Amino acid sequence: MVKRGFDMIFSLLFIAFIMPWLFPLIAILIRLDSKGPIIYRQLRHGRGNKTFRCYKFRTMIKNLESDTKQASRNDKRVTRVGKFLRKSSLDEIPQFFNVLLGNMSVIGPRPHAVPMNYMFSTDINNYMFRHAVKPGISGLAQIRGFRGEILSFYDIYGRIKLDHFYVKNWSLALDFKILFWTAGAIFSKNGAGY
Repeated sequence: MVKRGFDMIFSLLFIAFIMPWLFPLIAILIRLDSKGPIIYRQLRHGRGNKTFRCYKFRTMIKNLESDTKQASRNDKRVTRVGKFLRKSSLDEIPQFFNVLLGNMSVIGPRPHAVPMNYMFSTDINNYMFRHAVKPGISGLAQIRGFRGEILSFYDIYGRIKLDHFYVKNWSLALDFKILFWTAGAIFSKNGAGY
């Protein structure tokens, strides 16, 4: 209940004070840069492995591999504006609506696309334990460097190990630490996002 209360207050403040000017600006840039919808909705797993539509600003041209193929460095599907949005993590901003709807939390394990979840779960024991809590806009694994394309077993194993640590050791204090570290990471150079 405490976590949900924090999520509601934080997301409402963000939607009320940041969204009114930032959302239209990004929407115009996306529309001027390429054809297609402004918001991209992808099916992902939430708490208890229940699926939901995760909202993001569209960063790619329309393609048939958006749910099954990860974005990679110099990916031809990523638009010019999309490259900036991914690098700065601004593409995740619409997920505050997911938080308000109760599908996500501000802090928690980052949700993966459903087909990728099934693929990773065959490689790592108890992989789906990460879904014992709501997925988050930011998470412990991401601020510890595990973001972007998964190129090796170590990339996904390290991510899941930190996700499991978060689930087992959650506290409001830990959420505030991750939120603080996230703010710092946004303003620092992180080459993993593309």
